[in-house]
Amino acid sequence: RGQILQIKEMEFVMAAKTLGADAARIITKHLIPNTIGVIIVSITFAIPAAIFSEAFLSYIGLGIPVPEASLGALSKDGTRMLLLEPYQLVFPSVVISLIMLAFQIFGDGLRDALDPRLRQ
Repeated sequence: RGQILQIKEMEFVMAAKTLGADAARIITKHLIPNTIGVIIVSITFAIPAAIFSEAFLSYIGLGIPVPEASLGALSKDGTRMLLLEPYQLVFPSVVISLIMLAFQIFGDGLRDALDPRLRQ
């Protein structure tokens, strides 16, 4: 919303209004293309938070039901067997970390690629 309000006040949008473009054309030709990068980047940064929330809720028993597989449920089962088979906790924890790190790096790369202010 803030990005739309900021772009709406820029000169090229005012020029389009002055030339007689209707609101639908301004939205489709100016506002959406200039905000799609920000939307994609914010989604890629929100995915790791959703993954961690799901894993945490499954770990404490409030997430996906028991017959279904979840990284949080696998970690919970691994903590029960920590002394005998520690790899059952290590593997799901490492996978959660790697998935979250991959999405963060991917989102950072997308932000660098799609942000017009960073292009030189």
